[in-house]
Amino acid sequence: MKYVSLIGRLLGYFFYPIKKSPAFFVFMFVLCYVCNRLGTPTFSELGIFELFADLYILCVALSFIPWKVRRWIKGAVYVVMYTTSIVDMYCTVKFGSTFTPTMLLLMEETTGSEASEFLKSYVDLSLLKTDLGWVMLILAVHLLYNVFMSMARRRHIRLDIDMKLIHRLAAVVLPAMGLATIYMLEQGIATRADNKKAFVRLMTYDNIGDVEHELTRDDKAELYLPVYRVAFSFYANRLAARQIDKLIEATGKARVDSCRFTSRNIVLIIGESYNRHHSQLYGYGKPTTPRQLRRAEDGQLTVFSDVVSPWNLTSFVFKHIFSLYTVGDRGEWCDYPLFPELFRKAGYRVTFITNQFLPQAEEAVYDFSGGFFLNNPTLDKAQFDVRNTSLHTYDDGVLADYDRLLAQDSIRFDGPDDHNLIILHLKGQHVSYSQRYPADRKRFAGADYDEPRLRPNDKQVMAHYDNATLYNDSIVDEILKRFEREDAIAIYMPDHGEECFGGGMRVYGRLHSAEIDYRLAHEEFEIPFWIWCSKGYAKAHPGMMEAIAGAKDKPYMTDRVAHMLLYLAGISCPDYRGEYNLLGPDYDPDRPRKLKNSVDYNKLKAEYEHNDKNDGMAQPR
Repeated sequence: MKYVSLIGRLLGYFFYPIKKSPAFFVFMFVLCYVCNRLGTPTFSELGIFELFADLYILCVALSFIPWKVRRWIKGAVYVVMYTTSIVDMYCTVKFGSTFTPTMLLLMEETTGSEASEFLKSYVDLSLLKTDLGWVMLILAVHLLYNVFMSMARRRHIRLDIDMKLIHRLAAVVLPAMGLATIYMLEQGIATRADNKKAFVRLMTYDNIGDVEHELTRDDKAELYLPVYRVAFSFYANRLAARQIDKLIEATGKARVDSCRFTSRNIVLIIGESYNRHHSQLYGYGKPTTPRQLRRAEDGQLTVFSDVVSPWNLTSFVFKHIFSLYTVGDRGEWCDYPLFPELFRKAGYRVTFITNQFLPQAEEAVYDFSGGFFLNNPTLDKAQFDVRNTSLHTYDDGVLADYDRLLAQDSIRFDGPDDHNLIILHLKGQHVSYSQRYPADRKRFAGADYDEPRLRPNDKQVMAHYDNATLYNDSIVDEILKRFEREDAIAIYMPDHGEECFGGGMRVYGRLHSAEIDYRLAHEEFEIPFWIWCSKGYAKAHPGMMEAIAGAKDKPYMTDRVAHMLLYLAGISCPDYRGEYNLLGPDYDPDRPRKLKNSVDYNKLKAEYEHNDKNDGMAQPR
């Protein structure tokens, strides 16, 4: 009996930290659990164990602190936990996303008057009828509990309790609670240790690029608590701020020596998630790009056959597109100027119309890392004269934005000094594919695909992708129509490719963390790339047309596109490199094309073609 009593007391010690702070543990557990269940789409039930372990460790730490200090620490924790939970749940209710770095960035840049207007527009009592109401209910109950306990202590209210009975119950209950505590802790460690390791890994990088790549891993951390998401947002913004500072410094040093305005109007069309092997223009069996094909057959559109993207992640690609940095250069991308600012310094009017990255709270669910340097007020002013202000369900909204800005005289072509760089950024074929085209533009159905290896649902996904590609074809064609009467040259390129059941794989989207072999490069890095010239441009620039025709089969990677754009404009500046310019006489076609700054695409392709020739291997598709 003596040993049983001893074991019971030992087990009871495991429950002691919770017993020391019972209200703290209960209210924080309920708050965090409710926030997870209602606000976190990826929340796993195993998160209960991690939550228990986190709060238990916190209670252990509190138990060693004197009561007078402990109460103030608890109060501070309450403020942080309730505040972050309310903010996080509000974002979930209003914007369909838990708290993100973009949202924090917007809050930091909001003025007092803007904040006041925001509160008037977005905060009202109806929020209590949403999931946010549950968080407020927990807070209200907690406050009432504290008021009651404070009054009880002040009035010395004591309950008439049989202490002998309490001791007898404690002798049974405390060991049982201790045993339950041990079980919950063991489960928390066994099932969620990897998540904790991933969280530590996420929060210990020293640059935002590594953080972005970490978030693409399959085993990335589940930020299951609102306070973790807010902490990550502060951390990510701090890292991004370092790159912003470098970019601003590079902006100040950027210099344009001269500009010949070789091309009066340059249009850069940036697509999204475009698998080249689903383009009719590149030999795909279904009519997904009939309009581009007609333009190519008319001789106005030149198709490039060997172009790859440096990354299969939008944010990385955008940094390489906009910066004059190329893979393998010294330093970081943010050490180099952004090409739109050089165009502005040269005398071009720069217009940026995007259907993805905008600095507005309603749009904060979009990729922070892809837009943070585009939306920074200082860099925005340095790069762009004209921008759109809203996003659209479909890319025809980009056309409407362009037409509106043209009607407002924000975009001009008629004056002798009117030289334009116009950048159009589309949603293209971004997942989910079924949401990238209107219902009345449906052409393909799952039944159209004779693919025995694919299930009916897979075939339907492929049909959605091809419908989105066909719709993209119509959008791009409408863009070109708007420049047919101008002296204009247009370049089309997506950010990266996309998996769509190619190479024998039953997968779509992108495999961010997978090892890069030729099959993956074929699907996710090989991209469509073409240059279109209006009749007026072709007539005025026969030499440039010859250069374009001569370059169409040269190997190229889009991290160098800024140098080609500078050449098209005739901009002379210290950062321009002739060996990176696809259309110039000094272009170096033998320069390695490093995918994700690690794998040489040229070697992958050569090895694959060698094996295919010798072994008769089938092509990736």
